[in-house]
Amino acid sequence: MNSNMTWSLPGAPWLEADTNRKPMWSAWRFLLAAALTALAVSQHAAAGPALLMEPSTGLVLYAEDADLPWRPASLTKLMTAYITFEAIRDGRLSPEDTVICTQAAQSQPPSRLGMPIGGQLKVDLAVKALIVKSANDVALMLADKIAGSEEAFVELMNTTAARLGMTNTHFVNPNGLPLFVSENVEGPDQSVTSARDMAILASMILREFPQYAPIFAMTEVKIGNRLVTTHNGLLRSYDGADGMKTGFICAAGYNLVASATRDGRQLVAVVLGENSGGARTIRAAGLFEHGFEIYPWKAVLAPTLATWPVETPEGAKAPDLRNIVCGGAHLAKVKRGKRPKLKPGHRAPGAGKPLRKRRPHTNATLPAPPAKHG
Repeated sequence: MNSNMTWSLPGAPWLEADTNRKPMWSAWRFLLAAALTALAVSQHAAAGPALLMEPSTGLVLYAEDADLPWRPASLTKLMTAYITFEAIRDGRLSPEDTVICTQAAQSQPPSRLGMPIGGQLKVDLAVKALIVKSANDVALMLADKIAGSEEAFVELMNTTAARLGMTNTHFVNPNGLPLFVSENVEGPDQSVTSARDMAILASMILREFPQYAPIFAMTEVKIGNRLVTTHNGLLRSYDGADGMKTGFICAAGYNLVASATRDGRQLVAVVLGENSGGARTIRAAGLFEHGFEIYPWKAVLAPTLATWPVETPEGAKAPDLRNIVCGGAHLAKVKRGKRPKLKPGHRAPGAGKPLRKRRPHTNATLPAPPAKHG
């Protein structure tokens, strides 16, 4: 760990690194980690699945209920982005093309840009709005542009998920919003995924499309006269965080797929079903701390996503957390079915080290597709 880092945890402003007192700092770090682990256990009794892995190798450094079905919420937009990147790579779409706001897009609930019907947006800005703002309307606009209709795009999403090996994933729309049959009554067909499947998708994005990494690291983007900001608190609070996407609906809780890099090594954390945005940030930070600390020896023993068998708990279904997350109850047990025996890594690590460090504005742009050769 970098000994020059400063911890800014509430109530502990005195915990700072001192290069002249490394043994003492190491002792404090151990004690603090132990305390935060106990705190994490007490606060995350209803926490959902989690997974920590290295995208370049597929090594699984930590997993908890990684194959448990879960509602992805706006993590769905990672697949929408992935398909957009593929379309640009294959020459079927250009960053300079425009997407158009339809009545269906305009009717989407927040988070959204709120464009008028017929309003246009370049693909370059549309992708940034999709990732940074998590714009539900823009997800539909991209879907219409790429596949001709939302239905055709959803079919493409599910075909792509199957191709990537996302065996527990099923999408019903491009933005991850719940489908209702009547007011406040959800239909039986909803998007579902797992921590493992989201890790697979994140890895494919980072490995196949590294040129778009700066977009996932953006904390704000200007669209017209509006400055829209990210929902990803980890980008501002954790040193080394460099992507990717948040997700929230009441039924799913607060989800996060995040990446962080330290000393040239990048890890991806998947956190599902937290009770607040702050809780998912803290849990992800704790996973990263755990991963960077144990990597040297764990990498020798860890399975990979490719070699680790999928073991979906018997009879498990995606839980509905609406009464827990949005109904005032903070702690409740979720029926998870029979848990799989294979559990790589250790039990839940403690919280990480938030550093109040604002990321600079990133002027990333989508590269144009390569010229076609006849």
